[in-house]
Formats: sequence, C-alpha cells, structure tokens
Amino acid sequence: MKNIKFGSGALAEKQFVNQLRNEVGEYFLANNISTKANFAMVLKTIVMLSLYVFPFIIILMFPMSLLSALALTVLMGVGIAGVGMSVMHDACHGSYSKREWINYTLGGTLYLLGNNVLNWKIQHNVLHHTYTNISGVDEDINTKGPIRLAFKTLLKKHHRFQFVFAFFFYGMMTIVKLINDFPNLFLYNRQGLVRSHHGSVKSEFIKMVLRKFVYLSIIIGLPVLITNFSFWQVLIGFIIMHWVASIILSLVFQLAHVVEGAEQPIGAEEKYENWHVHQLKTTADFAHSNRFLSWYVGGLNFQIEHHLFPNICHIHYKKIAPIVKKVANEHGYPYNLKPSFANAFSSHVKTLKVLGAEAMHH
Repeated sequence: MKNIKFGSGALAEKQFVNQLRNEVGEYFLANNISTKANFAMVLKTIVMLSLYVFPFIIILMFPMSLLSALALTVLMGVGIAGVGMSVMHDACHGSYSKREWINYTLGGTLYLLGNNVLNWKIQHNVLHHTYTNISGVDEDINTKGPIRLAFKTLLKKHHRFQFVFAFFFYGMMTIVKLINDFPNLFLYNRQGLVRSHHGSVKSEFIKMVLRKFVYLSIIIGLPVLITNFSFWQVLIGFIIMHWVASIILSLVFQLAHVVEGAEQPIGAEEKYENWHVHQLKTTADFAHSNRFLSWYVGGLNFQIEHHLFPNICHIHYKKIAPIVKKVANEHGYPYNLKPSFANAFSSHVKTLKVLGAEAMHH
C-alpha cells in the first residue's frame, strides 16, 4: 500500500470534525434513536430481497414466453441492485445492526450476485473509503476497460467518445467481478490486505470457488433443468439481469465521485489534509428531495454523510444531512450537492467528456 497518511490537520479542521461529530451524535441522543437499522429498514430489506427472489421462483414454476421471462430477469436485476445498495452495503459496513451475526448474514447477500464479500470489503471499505478519489489506490476510479475515470491515468484517443460508450461498459461490472474476484484476491493478498481481515488466502480461494459454483448452478443450472428454455436463452436472461444490476450500481457510485466539484487529489503522495475534509472535497450528494430514489439507492445519494459516518445506517442520512451541510458551511468547507438525479447525471457526463479530452488538470 502506498504510504498515504492523512494529517490530523490544523486546529480549524479539528474543530470542524469535533463539532460535526458532536452535533450528529446529539441528534441521535436527543431523539433517543439507534444509529443502526429501524423497522423501515427491515421492511425495505424484505422488499428488495423479494424483488430478486420471487421473479426467479415464478420463472422456475410457471411456463411462460421468453419475453415474459426476460422482463422478469430485468426485475431481478432491479431487485439485486437494490439489495446491494440498501442491504449488503450497510451490512458490510457493520452499520445495519449492533449484532455482528446479522451484519455477517446480510452482508452475505452479495453472494446472490456471485461476488465475493472479502474482496468487496477490501476494495470498498478499505481502499475506497480510506483513499477516496486518490488515483492508483481507490479502485473505484481506476480505468475500467476503455473508460478513463482518473486524471492521473493515461489519456488515449478513444476516450474522446467515452461519454457515449461508458454506459454500455458500466453494465459489465458484476459479470467482470465474477471472474476478477480471483486475481483480485491474490493481489490483495500480496498487499497484505487479506491477512488484515483475518483471512487465509487458501481457504478464501476454496470457499470462493465453491460459492461461485453453487451460485451458477442455481441461477443458470436450475432454469436449464426445470424450465423449457434452452441454455442460451437462460444465459441471455442471466446477462440481462447482471447488466441491469450493474448499470444501476455503477451509475449510482459514479454520481457520487466522478462529477463536477468532486476533487481528485494529485501530488504529494505522503501527506494529505484532514481525512474528514478530504471526504467533503472528493464526494458529492444528489437528489436529496427525491424520496423514491433515496429509498431505492439505499441513501447512496447521501454519499457525503455515508463517507463521514459509514457506521451509521443509511436510513438516517436524510435527517443528518442538514446538520452536515450546516457545519460544513459554518467552517467554509464545500458541500457538493446536485439538486436532482438529472443534474448529477449530466454532471457525470460532462466530467467523462473532460476526462476524455484532458491529459491532466492544469
């Protein structure tokens, strides 16, 4: 791991962090509520899992046309993306419940996509949350196939058109992960990150092979065995489901970090400013007032709050957002909020254009 250290910062930065923690903490104390999941969150968990599981059961149990089955695979994609954003994400951060086994069990919903929890925790909780938007360390802004997301990476001719083709490739994320989990596990092991999660690379590898085998046997094997659809038809459904889930997941993640105003710190490798200030400068919120969106994307449109307080369940972000905004403004720090989804989307497209045209920030 690169030797990146965040300074505790100047006195002003420390005062900002203290006030932020105190005022957010005060909100939970004053209202006598837990920072973890509440009943609404449990209900949401059931809805999201049902959106994924029930269409699959229906496909297996009732004869239907190919078109109807494909429509149900789209629904499964919407459902599993919802599970990822609203259930798995909180659970893997340990913010779903105070009980470790509940977090562990619900974090395991990632296996319903065929992806690996340990890898995800290293890539997301460690690399992305610690080194947000720092090129070369935060894998979320690594070059994704033909897409350039970081100013520090090499500019190529085809990047000029990435604002058009990026969205097709965003849809490949979870399918690529199915395979990439293997090389990534060995990479993280070389970086000493598997040991730090109390994992042994050998047992993790064996478990990963078994889990993926079981996943593929169920999601592809069962429909081939039970329904009248051919292997190729089932495979198309499988790809559609993953594509739908991936485009939703990728887009929601990109709208929080690859938009106008979200910085990509470049320069001195070893010293960065205060970590909380860094989170404010590299992260954006969007569409606070869109209730359905906020519900479906698991509060990932409140990404600033999530980055500052990853141990608080997202169901509370809407309430603590005004506090975070107020404290940031009082201390003169940016609070990057895009008013609507459309606004955040167009900001992402503009940023993709800039990244496709500029070799480096001047």
